[in-house]
Amino acid sequence: MHQLSLPPRARRGLRALLNGFSQIVLLSHAGCGLLVVLAILIGAPQLLGAAVLGGGCSMLTARCRNYPQADIVAGLYGYNGILLGMLISVQFCWSPLLPLLIILGAGLSSLILAAWMRCMRERQWLPAFTLPFVALSWLLLWLAQPLQLHSAAVTAAHGLDWLAILQALLRGLGQVIFLEQPLAGLCLWLGVLLADRRAALWALLGSAAGLSLALYQGGEQHSALAGLYGYNPALAAIALHQVHRQPWAPLLGICLALLLQPGFGALGLPPLTLPFILACWLIQASQRVLRQAAVDCSPARRACELMNKRQPTAAAIKRSRRRSIR
Repeated sequence: MHQLSLPPRARRGLRALLNGFSQIVLLSHAGCGLLVVLAILIGAPQLLGAAVLGGGCSMLTARCRNYPQADIVAGLYGYNGILLGMLISVQFCWSPLLPLLIILGAGLSSLILAAWMRCMRERQWLPAFTLPFVALSWLLLWLAQPLQLHSAAVTAAHGLDWLAILQALLRGLGQVIFLEQPLAGLCLWLGVLLADRRAALWALLGSAAGLSLALYQGGEQHSALAGLYGYNPALAAIALHQVHRQPWAPLLGICLALLLQPGFGALGLPPLTLPFILACWLIQASQRVLRQAAVDCSPARRACELMNKRQPTAAAIKRSRRRSIR
């Protein structure tokens, strides 16, 4: 019997798409991506088509633009389109305009990310993370009324007990991909665990911190138990854990993400994943400033500056020679 196998190009495309799903949780692992797909099938199977459409269009844009193959295979040009496709399907009722918006948004996300990554590599910009997704999502939400897009129905409230708290921890992870079902959140967490065990522990800690702070401060119980305060600190902890092995960075990222999220409600903007992005930027930018300050204040740097001051310049040498001739 002949075993069915995909052509090499199809296998690379499938792996890149799965890596794109795993990049939603800041990891590049095909097994993790497969479990993220399974989480979507468990929590909201009707969103999978929009997710695949968004991821496929963003990857196709990257291929047509001849972006680096390594970045495409790693899934870097997939996750923003996947998130956009899912958000559009979650936020708005079905209409023939939705697939077109997903295709256009996914393609634009690849163009924005490519320009940002070029500046990141050439000019030392901070990572973009999911910034293209956030910017394009805000634009679509602003254009919803002119485009006559109708919002989808709101989910029901949750009770408060120990089982609800445990489920809320998992919902905090599932909300990374707009899913409230605890089983979907558990499946996503297992994907993170498969790719990086420490990252999985940090993700749980971030979700627990968000839930605890929201309930302690007397925030909306429904929003807290729905996991809306858990996904940003969880993402911040995962991202900073990969860059800093010391625990202070993920812990500080969790705190900053929690402090930043309420400000978007005051501004009338959905936070999406921007609190986690800003938290990571603040920590990485602060570390760069401190590192540069340490270099500037080092004894070796000071000694070099003193030597340069003491050494005569070329103009001074010429003037001294003219004086000696005279």
